[in-house]
Amino acid sequence: MDENFQEEQFTGIINFTPPLYKQRYQFVKDLVGKYKPKKVADLGCADCTLLWMLKFCSCIEVLAGLDICGSVIKKKMRRLSPLPADYLQPTERSLTITLHHGSVAQKDPCMLGFDLVTCIELIEHLEESELEKFPEVVFGFMAPSIVVISTPNSEFNPLLPGVTLFRHPDHKFEWNRVQFQSWALETARRYDYSVEFTGVGCPPRGMENVGFCTQIGVFVRKYPQNSESAQSEKPTEAVYKTVFKAVYPSLKDEKYLQNAVVSEVIFTAQIIKRSLLDHLMSEPEEYNDDPAERKSKFQPSVNSFSENLGKLVVEKSVEPFVNGNVVYIPLRTIFSFPKVNQLCGTFEKLCKFVAGRVTLSSDGSAVMFSAEHENEEN
Repeated sequence: MDENFQEEQFTGIINFTPPLYKQRYQFVKDLVGKYKPKKVADLGCADCTLLWMLKFCSCIEVLAGLDICGSVIKKKMRRLSPLPADYLQPTERSLTITLHHGSVAQKDPCMLGFDLVTCIELIEHLEESELEKFPEVVFGFMAPSIVVISTPNSEFNPLLPGVTLFRHPDHKFEWNRVQFQSWALETARRYDYSVEFTGVGCPPRGMENVGFCTQIGVFVRKYPQNSESAQSEKPTEAVYKTVFKAVYPSLKDEKYLQNAVVSEVIFTAQIIKRSLLDHLMSEPEEYNDDPAERKSKFQPSVNSFSENLGKLVVEKSVEPFVNGNVVYIPLRTIFSFPKVNQLCGTFEKLCKFVAGRVTLSSDGSAVMFSAEHENEEN
């Protein structure tokens, strides 16, 4: 749940730097950096800010958000859509983001299989009946490897101006540290988790006895989940409504991988072509300006190419050359460049990807370019 607005009111006397909500989100990001989960679900995702931050974590391949307020999700969900740059430069990882409208007191099979589940400023918004069901849904049914729960520390409230009972009008309760730790320890014991307590939002100097403004429990499952028992409890019907889904372009998708390979092949071939023509133009006397004699083998040096392409190893049988007004760059030469090699993996896959996408020699062994335009410019 998002409480950014209320927290801004507190900064007159208690100044959190960075703001408290950012400290909570950074705590989650640091945890992701430590444990490298592939699948993360944020319960009570509200305006999707945490999900938006987590989508940049390279280890995450699946993100899911759940909130009881569908209108809040819909206001901000488009920020999770892929940008044009994501299509121009797809990453190697796959990423799918899905948002659901529903209650954390209900079980839905779409929430199974997650490595990390976050509940940031959520539980204090739950009715008593929902809070009773919450542990079984999250720890019993979903049973992720790690659960992070943050909630206000009521002992800090006297330091916050304007707070008489609770920090937010929708809060149903706010626990002190003993209450939260008692609930968390019992929950951890019941579902075979360990739990460690920490928090964010340090108190002013001299008032350390009140603890953190936001208290946090990090639950880690002790034993691997029994897949058979989890399957037996799996509901036959979905209860959540999916309101948003985005599948990011990835090099794991052959369509995007082919586009990336073709672009890299053309880019690499153009650099080889320019270097070859520059070399020929710098020694024109060897060819007497006779097009019939302008067939030249060229063994490029590392300095002929931009450093980020890496070291090029070229065998004599695969050297680029000019014949008349046509530049020939063998695919074997292009394949020797590290990035092309990394993208394709095998020479056969390179040939498959470029077939029909670039102009090749009659035997399909070399990329062909016209040298005319380059010569006119020189």
